[in-house]
Amino acid sequence: MVERLFKVLVVDDEQNMRIAMFEAIKRGGHEVAVAENGRMALDIIQKNPPDLVITDIRMPEMSGIELLRKIKELRPELPVVIITGYATIDTAVEAMKLGAFDYILKPFPVEVIEDIVARVFAAQERREADSPVLTRKVAPSLSRAIIGSDEKFLNLLKKAEAVASSKATVLILGESGTGKEIFARYIHEKSDRRTGPFVALNCAALPEGLLESELFGHEKGAFTGAVINKKGKFELADHGTLLLDEIGEIPLHLQAKLLRVLQEEEVDRLGGKAPVAIDVHVVATTNRSLEKAVQEGSFRQDLFYRLNVIPLRLPPLRERKGDTMPLADYFIEKFSTQYNKLIKKLSPASRQRFLIYGWPGNVREMENLIERAVLLAAGDLLEPWDFWDEEEDAAPQLQQPDADDGGASEGAAAESTSLRGAERQMIMQALQKTDNNRTHAAKMLGISVRTLRNKLAEYRCQGSSI
Repeated sequence: MVERLFKVLVVDDEQNMRIAMFEAIKRGGHEVAVAENGRMALDIIQKNPPDLVITDIRMPEMSGIELLRKIKELRPELPVVIITGYATIDTAVEAMKLGAFDYILKPFPVEVIEDIVARVFAAQERREADSPVLTRKVAPSLSRAIIGSDEKFLNLLKKAEAVASSKATVLILGESGTGKEIFARYIHEKSDRRTGPFVALNCAALPEGLLESELFGHEKGAFTGAVINKKGKFELADHGTLLLDEIGEIPLHLQAKLLRVLQEEEVDRLGGKAPVAIDVHVVATTNRSLEKAVQEGSFRQDLFYRLNVIPLRLPPLRERKGDTMPLADYFIEKFSTQYNKLIKKLSPASRQRFLIYGWPGNVREMENLIERAVLLAAGDLLEPWDFWDEEEDAAPQLQQPDADDGGASEGAAAESTSLRGAERQMIMQALQKTDNNRTHAAKMLGISVRTLRNKLAEYRCQGSSI
């Protein structure tokens, strides 16, 4: 699946402001880079041009107005939004004359920045659609691409499409890094709500007091610091999809309120006088066992049943062996394009290593390793040492058999034995190519000499001749 990849550059010398805007824009599915001054921003613009720049005015070394002027000299078409806590008529007029897209006064709620980002990109798309001269840049968006040909995985996609336009709550289960949020976005994009908002909230990332306000919103004066009315995520997702990420982390007292919202389809803001009707498709994710949490008393049973209408369990990457290489090729092309690097291929040793590795961090781990390798690799091919440091814990982690009964256990054990055999074959080949030089062989395999020595000792204990 191919989508326009939007990149936003945030420039502000205040760290808290950079973090707040980074999180707000990232929630919209966009790629975000940050810079703490104008010089750094110009360097990023030249090396990895963004689609939008949001910059503060008062910064050391170079003001936002000066940065705006330089940006317009380098890339006149690049939209720039100015933000400031020290507004004057002169700076506002100057910013607009220089071609700023908008001028925003601090402080402002996150909805303002989310809205302006959406407006900038909507205007950009309209211009490109109307112009026969411009060629639309299309790139695979990592946050929205789904790569897979595994039969079980494809069946999950079919189920997701079948329920996408219903209002039935979907509960996506799976280990960390398996792509639960990507799956939630896929459901939204396949639904009849695709033109509505997709709003995501990480329930584990917010303190308890803030989580209630983020979910349900608040009225001005509801608590100390509530200086304006604020819509919660349910209201912001009206006529769209709300992703409740890590739903198992919601405190018990908020679970009761959440259950009522799901049942009544209306939300009560903190300090509000009347409920607000909502029309939202809720998708929840978790890497915890909610059944176990119910037994332990940390999760309400009635809320679990309300969420578990359509359960979708994403398989870990180690159970999708056929998707390993397609995913690797996708990430290599994606990051090579993003960082303007030559698209390199995996070396034979790396391909073998990828296939026998257990991927405990799943697709996210592969994504991070490949991004690192694309940036740092010096050779013509991507070698194992470009992905893993030479540490003992970097040795291939093989899939362990599950503790199931019967044939399933035997099949897992057979696969594990096969993987161990492939690992041994790799080590033997490396030693042969290096004339039994363990240091060179370890480097070729991307492991430490100590790990190699331990593996050889293990094979000797098993009666193998080394």
